[in-house]
Amino acid sequence: MPVNLNAPDPQALHPVPGVELGIAEAGVRKANRKDLLVIRLGEGAQVAGVFTKNRFCAAPVVVCREHLASGSSIRALVINTGNANAGTGEPGLAAARATCEALAALIGCTPQQVLPFSTGVIMEPLPVERIVAGLPRALASLHADDWASAARAIMTTDTVPKAASGRYRTRLGDITMTGISKGAGMIRPNMATMLGFVATDARISTSLLQQACAYAADRSFNCITVDGDTSTNDSFIVMATARADMSEIADPGSSEYVEFRDALTQIAERLAHAIIRDGEGATKFITVRVEGGRDESECRKVAYAIAHSPLVKTAFFASDPNLGRILAAVGYAGIDDLDVATVDLYLDDVLVAQRGGRYAKYQEADGQRVMKQSEITVRVVLGRGSAASSVWTCDFSHEYVSINADYRS
Repeated sequence: MPVNLNAPDPQALHPVPGVELGIAEAGVRKANRKDLLVIRLGEGAQVAGVFTKNRFCAAPVVVCREHLASGSSIRALVINTGNANAGTGEPGLAAARATCEALAALIGCTPQQVLPFSTGVIMEPLPVERIVAGLPRALASLHADDWASAARAIMTTDTVPKAASGRYRTRLGDITMTGISKGAGMIRPNMATMLGFVATDARISTSLLQQACAYAADRSFNCITVDGDTSTNDSFIVMATARADMSEIADPGSSEYVEFRDALTQIAERLAHAIIRDGEGATKFITVRVEGGRDESECRKVAYAIAHSPLVKTAFFASDPNLGRILAAVGYAGIDDLDVATVDLYLDDVLVAQRGGRYAKYQEADGQRVMKQSEITVRVVLGRGSAASSVWTCDFSHEYVSINADYRS
């Protein structure tokens, strides 16, 4: 069961003017499952994206990068689940391009104006003929207010659909943002198997949209980990339809841009947290906060050392306050000149270690009380500067092993 996460209320997901969503059952991997999503954009929409840094990136990631780099005005996105179209070589690239060609012919645009996305099993041929056959059904179901169904259509091992929405007031006018994401395992995005899509009606230049997309990703999807594996398909896409009654945001130094960037980051963070709360087999949502570093980079390095440790994660699952495992992770994080005598460790409000050693008043019962909670904060104070960073993760349970052992069967 996900950790304090429910399926989104469809009524709370605001339609975004200039965006339509269509869903179909294409039978990509399993019958009787909605596994194909088309997002159609109105004329004049701007699109930005960041993608996996895995060198074995999937065919649709390659094609998306090409189409965005071409400068074409993007008119549609097509997403399938059940098959990642990764590790498929030239046939996989041909299949991704064929999908774009088929959708472009149906909606009257060029293939370069379509972005393809896939998620699911790696190293299996994409059944492109099933996707192409499903496109007319997806287009026939296009609606502006079906974000909840769209979130469900991109799930793989997720147990609940993930979506977030909000209306924001900026100095230039009110804007709407709604997004969906998927992911539960193979999660340690390094972008710029997780997918995230956010749409807004804001008017913003292409360059600033890309800048805001990267900023938001770095503070949300790039700060989560389930198992430390960077997927072949990670993609985060932001679409701006320019339908809001406002002037264009064009100055990176303006307060209007900061308002937009921060709103986007808030939506992205909600979607990223939902992925961790629904991590495969997760029973606990854990915030790892590292403070007092010389820079943000070393704080994140320590946070990830803790969040990636199987020993730490299994201890959290068992509610076992074997907290020396956390200190060990801090020690091997890669800060060569770290003075352990300056390091403090907290579990929520409980001081566990002070100046590198067990706090004299620490009682294991206090640690166990915190460890039994479904939401826990690990706070490490390095005592060597003023920088800080947070990473979000979950525990490792028996169920994680079962899910991944049986994933292809």
